[in-house]
Amino acid sequence: MAIMLLGTFDTKGEEYAYVRDLIVECGGEVVLVDTGVLGTSSLVADVDSAAVAAAAGADLAGLRRRRDRGVALEAMAAGAAIIAEHLHAQGRLSGVLALGGSGGSSIAATVMQALPVGLPKLLVSTMAGGDVLPYVGTTDMTLMYSVVDVAGINSISRRVLGNAAAAIAGMSGAYASRRSNHAGAQDKPLVAATMFGVTTPAVDTARRRLVELGYEVLVFHATGSGGRTMENLAADGHFAGVLDLTTTEIADEVVGGVLSAGPDRLTAAAKAGIPQVVSLGALDMVNFGPKDTVPARFRERNLLVHNETVTLMRTSAVEAARVGAVLGRKLATATGPTALFVPRGGLSAVDVDGGPFWDPAADAACIDAVLDAVAGSHVEVIDSDQDINSTAFATAAAEHLHRLIRSAS
Repeated sequence: MAIMLLGTFDTKGEEYAYVRDLIVECGGEVVLVDTGVLGTSSLVADVDSAAVAAAAGADLAGLRRRRDRGVALEAMAAGAAIIAEHLHAQGRLSGVLALGGSGGSSIAATVMQALPVGLPKLLVSTMAGGDVLPYVGTTDMTLMYSVVDVAGINSISRRVLGNAAAAIAGMSGAYASRRSNHAGAQDKPLVAATMFGVTTPAVDTARRRLVELGYEVLVFHATGSGGRTMENLAADGHFAGVLDLTTTEIADEVVGGVLSAGPDRLTAAAKAGIPQVVSLGALDMVNFGPKDTVPARFRERNLLVHNETVTLMRTSAVEAARVGAVLGRKLATATGPTALFVPRGGLSAVDVDGGPFWDPAADAACIDAVLDAVAGSHVEVIDSDQDINSTAFATAAAEHLHRLIRSAS
């Protein structure tokens, strides 16, 4: 198995040669993939830029003649991703390392996002000090800030790139060892669960019960990126079932909070026919940053400072009804076994009798809208007077998901 060194060798050949030699000194094997389009390099690639372009159905000479950087980056990124996926499918990859500025980082990000969770991915980038969401997406990529531009070997880049080489060598070795040690092992079926701080007791209870029933449970923090990651993994077929107790990201999407997972939240399991149990966890709130960042139109609302960086806003009855209608319409499209668990005793730890967000009228508006939207569909409704964090409610949700998974298998 080898570490892929992926990048534009025509502009950064010296740097890639440096990290290649360090990885080899650590005992690692290297495969060099050149995504450069500007010219040639003294660093000889195992997969040259012409082959990368061809993998994407493009012609390197044609890309050079067009002199369109955006088109070239897109083609080389697509070709490199195809090559990386092919090498991984052959069992030849133990990690990926890339170095770059904005262009090189965008190519590397496309490749790394195409590779599975668990395969080591390290990007040394000048862009790592800013907003990295476009690069990371929902992958387990590791980012290292280059400190100085990736432009030659100097007293700073030598240290940074040295650390990067050591890091990918160590991660790669551990990855290869795990694959060898677990060859032939039977993994437990995976269940996804969604959790927020105010639904933690429910998910902890449900998780323990599912583990007892023989599942491995992956818990996703419902902060936008968590929901997106879960949806992507569900779409890729990783889960036997989904315990979506915490659907709060939909409230942020509908009302305008900062933790939206986008319009595709609560769709992947539905489309794929994956058994799912869904509830209304934390739909009593919309999330914002520090209190002084809450939009002016919401300043007079019922706000709760969760911590220095998170402020919660209680959804009104009108907002709750809109959120419930959206959630219900998404559920009604499910192609697989689907159950809706309704906790009329409260939607979160702060939405219980005596709590700061307790508002039975708003909760009822949300619940009524959900039920109206799923009426006539095959969605099974389990209506409860308990709050979402009650032990009985969470245990029942977990056991019901188990029954759905068994009936679907």
